[in-house]
Amino acid sequence: MSVPKTLPSLLTTCYRNIFPAVRKELASWEEMAKTIPNDELRQQALASIEGKTFHCEGGAIYATLAKHNWTESIRFIVAYQTISDYLDNLCDRSTSMDPDDFRQLHESMLDAISNEPLTRQTNYYRLRQDQDDGGYLQALVDECQSVVQSIPNYEAIYPDVRRLAQLYIDLQVHKHVALEERVQRLTTWYETENDDVDILWNEFSAVTGSTIGIFAMVSYALQGVDYSAEVMRAYFPYMQGLHILLDYFIDQKEDEAEGDLNFCYYYDDETMTIERLKFFIDGCWENLLTIPDRDFHQMIISGLVGLYLSDSKVEQLNNGKELRQELLNHCGYQAKTIYWNGRAYRKWKEWKRLGQ
Repeated sequence: MSVPKTLPSLLTTCYRNIFPAVRKELASWEEMAKTIPNDELRQQALASIEGKTFHCEGGAIYATLAKHNWTESIRFIVAYQTISDYLDNLCDRSTSMDPDDFRQLHESMLDAISNEPLTRQTNYYRLRQDQDDGGYLQALVDECQSVVQSIPNYEAIYPDVRRLAQLYIDLQVHKHVALEERVQRLTTWYETENDDVDILWNEFSAVTGSTIGIFAMVSYALQGVDYSAEVMRAYFPYMQGLHILLDYFIDQKEDEAEGDLNFCYYYDDETMTIERLKFFIDGCWENLLTIPDRDFHQMIISGLVGLYLSDSKVEQLNNGKELRQELLNHCGYQAKTIYWNGRAYRKWKEWKRLGQ
């Protein structure tokens, strides 16, 4: 597999190779999730796969950067993203507000990307009542380990991979504690960790909530090259920030109904929200100048904007259609093409679901 340089080649690769491979991997994990003995853990594992397949499909586009090892990359991306989505469900829907519990759960994400083979198994559920997942989370960790441990130059990229993973975990801990503690914890954390004066505390939190920088670095390493410095420069904060802010942007009504934290709430109004999204779009374009496969990464910008805005949830927002059009116009024709393609793909998936 070669790295796509044009939108038609990217779309062809996604529909012909990437998406079918992702669905095959997820089907296997879903079958295992169905056997989880604990009712709550089984319910959340299945819900995370059913409701967040889109995350794996989008992340797996980075498998093309692994070229001949693209199937190994997909194994890693699907397993790692499934851990992320599963734990997010457990923390979002948990009766626990214990930060130590959340950190213990997410220790699995550090184990999954460890540069050393695991010599022991950890009880990631140690601090919560629901315990028996039939080995599901450990199996996901082991799958990721089997991929990263096969990478000859993994030691070179590991510090940056671990940095992104640790920030992701810190975010999950801070944003899931008791509601009245969240903003204080997140703003204090921002003041400690952020060295980019151009972004706000809510934006830094969003930046750390993305896994795509990890996927890009691991995929390149599977190709046999170390582009971790170039990926960090391009993806942190701008590409990762755009990714998660768009996710929060379309989920505003849903998060409001569920009482979940949404980082777009902390903008003054809709105008500021759109202007800050444009700021991240522009930052993405400007920081891709030195990255290899620049055409591919530029398509990711258009893909993020087009695919997220193709979600019907946008139309539930106040002035949603107008805001969507403004962002599509700002991003350009590629984003518009991906937007229409995304709408068609979502309709096809719904048709397939109803036909089963």
